[in-house]
Amino acid sequence: MHQAHLTISGYVQGVFYRASCQDVAVKYGLNGWVKNLPSGEVEVLVQGEKEKIDKLIEWCKKGPPNADVSGVEVQWEEVTEVFNGFGVE
Repeated sequence: MHQAHLTISGYVQGVFYRASCQDVAVKYGLNGWVKNLPSGEVEVLVQGEKEKIDKLIEWCKKGPPNADVSGVEVQWEEVTEVFNGFGVE
């Protein structure tokens, strides 16, 4: 199992980014969470197979139709806590 921590910047709040991200993560069988940050960015912690995480990262670079993503920062991490399902915080 792999884990990635993402920070997505741009116009990503108020455009259903979190709900859409959750839908994509569930489709790929990934675990973790997505939440808005006070800075206006969106943070994602995702766990699962590396190939499927890579697909989610590619989706995050575009986001839902009304989003305007300017950047996706990816940090690969060791798994310290295992999540069950993918939630919106």
